Amino acid sequence: MNEGYVDVLHDRPALMKMLCELNLAGDGDEIHVQMLTGGVSSNIFRIDLHSGPVCVKQALPKLKVEKEWHVPTNRVLAEIDWLTTAARIVPGNVPRILGADRVRGAFVMEFLAGLPNWKVELLAGHVEQSVGIQVASVLGQMHQSTASDPSIAREFAHDSNFYALRLEPYLLEAARVHPDLAVQLTRLVETTKSTRLALVHGDISTKNILLRGDSPILLDAECAWYGDPAFDLAFLLNHTLLKSVHVPDCASAFEDLYLNIVATYMQRVSWEDPCGFDERCARLLPGLLLARIDGKSPVEYLTQIDRARIRVAARTLVLQPPSRLGDLLAKWKYALGFPHDVR
Repeated sequence: MNEGYVDVLHDRPALMKMLCELNLAGDGDEIHVQMLTGGVSSNIFRIDLHSGPVCVKQALPKLKVEKEWHVPTNRVLAEIDWLTTAARIVPGNVPRILGADRVRGAFVMEFLAGLPNWKVELLAGHVEQSVGIQVASVLGQMHQSTASDPSIAREFAHDSNFYALRLEPYLLEAARVHPDLAVQLTRLVETTKSTRLALVHGDISTKNILLRGDSPILLDAECAWYGDPAFDLAFLLNHTLLKSVHVPDCASAFEDLYLNIVATYMQRVSWEDPCGFDERCARLLPGLLLARIDGKSPVEYLTQIDRARIRVAARTLVLQPPSRLGDLLAKWKYALGFPHDVR
């Protein structure tokens, strides 16, 4: 599946050859390489060139998680294509690609220095509603602009990669851990697999969003796929709920964040009946909550006590799925014991 893979981070001649072929460096140039933190699926590193710093990303064949998780490295091509597409639709909300090596499965983008990471900000209790509104607006614009586009559908027909990167390690792994919920979780997988409406980012996580003021910069689109936009919204909302448990003093602010994201995004839903979209998203979100506790990529910042509380709440919501995102929030607050008058 990953035959001929060359790790350019640890193969300096291959790295120099790539940079020369992309006209970003010349033979004999001295470069300085610095590994960057963040993410489990790729090598991401800074290179200081004569022209200034750049960032290189190359997908890994085995993800850096506790459980075995092997995926095709050609997924980086989907990220290159998603960033290129997004640059036409929301040019100020994605990094600029400076060069792409589709053979080695790597690309070079602008180095975004000093921008705050949204996950770090939220975990510190800095819950800015304007950021959530901007993220929801950008996400909705991406979905609205690519909905029912046959050329985009053909370009991003990455069904097998999306299954390997998202559906199997998240929902089906949770089903293996919770066999009594296998029917419900498998049904979510089948619904998501069979719904093809717009270009999906696939990893709208707060860790993949940098902030330029309150304007978000979206990163890490290697899961990109033409499919169900409800997955992106549910994936994003999942993080607001999880962080409300980790930072209970900000539960009211996270509740507002959730509601603002939903309200802003739903204004963009023109490609299908908004009520049908709302219901599909509300049914998927509990499965993703459980997947971030017992899937292959569990959230790292929760205590064991909080994980147990979320597990119980998520199981209840999977068994008794809400039909609206607003209903889900109310049931989530009740299950977690949050006050009902925090807003």
